Amino acid sequence: MDMKKENFKEKVDIPTELLTERLLLRPTSVKYSKEVFDHFTDEVTVLMLPSTPKEESETIEYLKSAEEKNKNGENYEILIFLKDTDEFIGGGGINHIDTETPELGIWVKKQAHGKHYGREAITALKEWADQNLQYQYLKYPVEISNVPSRKIPESLGGKVVKEYDVQNQNGLTQHLVEYQIFKK
Repeated sequence: MDMKKENFKEKVDIPTELLTERLLLRPTSVKYSKEVFDHFTDEVTVLMLPSTPKEESETIEYLKSAEEKNKNGENYEILIFLKDTDEFIGGGGINHIDTETPELGIWVKKQAHGKHYGREAITALKEWADQNLQYQYLKYPVEISNVPSRKIPESLGGKVVKEYDVQNQNGLTQHLVEYQIFKK
């Protein structure tokens, strides 16, 4: 059973940005709804639980909810940009930061696949979590056949602890492996 935030440090402040060698991570914001809607496509979501939004209004509702969860200290959801050009790359974050087992997740637009941006962003989020959260371990669930995404938790020392089937929002069954990643 997850312990809620009253058993942890006071609510953490969500940073206005995290910088990596190549990336700028900003808290999720409705002002980027067009970029998210344009790039959260069927090709990107094929191995993910969420479905592709049909209209930008769905993206706006999701982003509003994400902003609220960031504000309430439940999640730290981010959007990813190239540091040098401010080009939108994708999104992700750490959900359930008010528990002892927060969950990492990431997605990058199709044009950015294969450049290790997801690994760079997740590494930055884990470093932030290590410095700012009290947690037992971080969870990282991923579709078993998504080898590039599986390499991300493995690069952080993550180990598969369970496998299970889930139905995604498109009604398809996916077989997930869940990694546990511990503080160093």
